[in-house]
Formats: sequence, C-alpha cells, structure tokens
Amino acid sequence: MQDLNDLALFAAVVKHKGFSSAARVLNIPKSKLSKHVARLEQQLDVRLLERSTRKLRVTEIGQAFYERCETILSGIQAAEAVVAAAKSEPVGVVRLSCPIGFTPMVGHLVPMFHRLYPGVRLLITATNRRIDLVEERIDVALRARDQLDTDNNLIVRKLGEARQYLAASPALMARLGNVTIDTLGKMPTLSMNEQHLTDSWQLNHMDGTRREISHQPVIGCGDFGILERAAIEGIGIALLPNHLCLRGFRTGVLAPVLPEWSSNSTIAHLVFTSRHGMLPSVRALIDFLADNLPGAMTRCNEIDPAPAMLDAAE
Repeated sequence: MQDLNDLALFAAVVKHKGFSSAARVLNIPKSKLSKHVARLEQQLDVRLLERSTRKLRVTEIGQAFYERCETILSGIQAAEAVVAAAKSEPVGVVRLSCPIGFTPMVGHLVPMFHRLYPGVRLLITATNRRIDLVEERIDVALRARDQLDTDNNLIVRKLGEARQYLAASPALMARLGNVTIDTLGKMPTLSMNEQHLTDSWQLNHMDGTRREISHQPVIGCGDFGILERAAIEGIGIALLPNHLCLRGFRTGVLAPVLPEWSSNSTIAHLVFTSRHGMLPSVRALIDFLADNLPGAMTRCNEIDPAPAMLDAAE
C-alpha cells in the first residue's frame, strides 16, 4: 500500500504545476517534495512526471494517477470531516447497558435526553448479567453493586447509594402473624435469584448485627417490577429497593416487614472505558445520567401502581 503522504505531495505538485510553487504553498523544502515523488515513481515503476530544467510535464499515466489520487484524498477529507463533526456536537449512536431494576428510572429519562440531544441514537441493553464493555461494544454501563468496580481499565462515576427493605402485602402479613428474623427463612419469599431454587439475604440490623437468611423463594426473577407486583398480590415477602418500598407503603399496598433490618448499601455508578477521545454524545449521556438519575428514582416513588392491578390484588 502506498504512503498517503506520497500521494498527497505528488497531487500537490501537479495541482500547483511545479515543485517550486507546491513547496511554497505547503511550506516545505523543494528537495523533500522531489524525494517523495521519486520514491512514489520507484514503487510504482512508472514515470509520473517528465522534468527538465525549465519545465514540468505530467505523463499520460501520471494524469490518470493524479485524478485517482484526488478522489482518494477527497474521501479522506470527507472522513475527517465526519469525525470532526462527531467531536463537535452530540450525534451518533451511544450504547448503554443497565440492570433491569433501573429500567423504570431510565424510562423516565430517555424522552428528556432525546429532546435535549435529538442527534443521538440510544441503544439500551437491559440485563442483570455483568457486561464486558469492550467485547460487547457498550459505551456506558449503569451498575448497582455492593462495591465500586475496581477494574483498572474502567473509569467509574459514582451516582449514589441505596438500601433494600423487606416488604409484603398487609393481607399476607395478617395471615402469617408474627414474623421474626429467626422465622423469616421459613416464610414464603420472593427473590432476585432467577437461577437457583435457594437464595440467601444478607441483612443488617440498625444496631450493627448481621444475619444471613437462607430461604426457598416462591418466585425468583431479576425484575424488581415483577417481584413488587407479586408482593402486592400477597404471594410472598420481597426485599425491594427503597424507592419501591416507599411508594408501596405510601399507597398502602405494601407493609414493612422487620423494618429495623435492611440489605447492604448498593452503590449506583456508571462505568466507561476512557475519557481520552470520548465522543460528545457519550459524554452527554454520562453527564445527563449523573445529573438526573437520582431525581428519576424520586419520581418513581411518586408513581402509584396501576389501579387495575391493585383491584386484582384486593
């Protein structure tokens, strides 16, 4: 493959009708131009220019080659213009992954983000499995973990912390009677573990006591929305994020179970591969989520479960 510099310098000599004039326009030594053109002719094994002490003539093959060079160089300029445009404003495709439990909050934010940045196209992967950003070509991953990611290849931006609390329908609590930390594992439960028939909850008491509760969930699902609905309908006790518990307690469809116990803190954070060379579209999404996700979680607290579903639960 030819050196693009050789092609560009040859094209400049032809365009400006001589080595001297091309050297002045490009502000490089005439000898350098001559060297590059001579190397190009040697590699192609053809004569592109006929030189004399007073005149320069482009050969027939040289003219045809020049025209192709101009096409190639124009294409490169167009490609560079695309990159420059992408670097100047948020446009193009951005790939985001998020846990299934965050989809209601992300759903609240997507229309607002689209109105702010209509040139950005979002592709969202909702999954609870750990995403490999490089392998799966994900630009930004929203994660909720007990600890921040420590991968040295990833940049982390912390968003906030939350806990999960035990909740069940008032009707189920009336049927179960007195529930204690010692009897909790024998109660009907709902779990985020969708792979196994048994699960365990790591719970912390307000006084600092910790307990691991082994249980056999009635339903296991990675979607908090499904667990919330099952809890409302009295199927079992669920360990739900704070924002879901709050709206359930406020509307009366859920009641707290052992309110002095809660899960470990879950840290919501964004991860991405590098700040160097980051496109404005990716930066815009990161900043937008950091600024608005906490507020979106608060709004989820204010949304009542669907009235039709509440009627069914009664």
